[in-house]
Amino acid sequence: MSDKKKLVFSGVQPTGNLHLGNLLGAIKNFVSLQKEMECIYCVVDLHAITVMQDPKKLKENILETTASFLASGLDSDKSIIFNQSSVSGHAELAWILNCVARLGWLNRMTQFKDKAGSDKEKASVGLYIYPNLMAADILLYKATHVPVGADQKQHLELCRDIAQKFNNDFSCENFFPLPEPLIQKNISRVMSLRDGTKKMSKSEDSDYSRINLKDTADEISKKVKKAKTDSLPIPETEKELEKRLEALNLLNIYSEITNKSLKEVLKEMSGKDFSYFKNKLSEVLVDSVCPIGKKIKELMSDKVYLQKVLIKGKEKASKKAEENLKKIREIVGLL
Repeated sequence: MSDKKKLVFSGVQPTGNLHLGNLLGAIKNFVSLQKEMECIYCVVDLHAITVMQDPKKLKENILETTASFLASGLDSDKSIIFNQSSVSGHAELAWILNCVARLGWLNRMTQFKDKAGSDKEKASVGLYIYPNLMAADILLYKATHVPVGADQKQHLELCRDIAQKFNNDFSCENFFPLPEPLIQKNISRVMSLRDGTKKMSKSEDSDYSRINLKDTADEISKKVKKAKTDSLPIPETEKELEKRLEALNLLNIYSEITNKSLKEVLKEMSGKDFSYFKNKLSEVLVDSVCPIGKKIKELMSDKVYLQKVLIKGKEKASKKAEENLKKIREIVGLL
């Protein structure tokens, strides 16, 4: 497949206050991909409402996620940037795919079990069929590649199964491409600054567990200083970090921010203690994150501009979506 035919789709939920994990785990990669192929980046607000949202806050968060995209280097002239609910084709195709996907497939989705918790009877139907909407997001544009982290791999496999079943059920071989995962080389999940076994997350109670993109230089320095480590010096080899999860996390963050391999970082830092390393980490984080935070705040003061970016993206996305939906309705037999 030539690069010209490659189409990347990815979405980010508008939960507000994006953090370092979002930047290093997804957005940094989005920026690289837009230089190589056609990309569609979506603020997935329909996914957000699978759990109850404050409507005013949700509107604000949609704009803030858009601002975070732009502040991090996404270009609305190179990539299509829009919010999911503005293109009704997402919901329409999701319904069609609800009728293709099988209950047994959804029952195997581990993320629903994690998010629904012990009382799954009280979870929304939307949360249960969320992976079918995710499949619709991707297949609506016939995307060929999807950047995924380890926690979304299962959903992409389901999307491929749904695409395959649709193609078979309606005898339209290869109508939907089977999207391939784009797994970043060397990416390691950014973990909580307080607990190396948990992913960095907005839902964790302590703000000291994460670096937010809007944090000030002082806040970043304080959080890094208080980040959990151990009393041993920095080792020479990666093997020696296997059981030192918090130390590994901080070294990985430094590696990602400085674009150096972990091996290079260990060569530079081995034998040093963590107080020295944390000062260096604070410096590189402040240099990288503070300009993004400043830009987010600037963009959020011009909401009319952000809405224009979303409208421009919606128009481009709608055109692609409608072309594909026209064929899908024909295939399914809808007038």
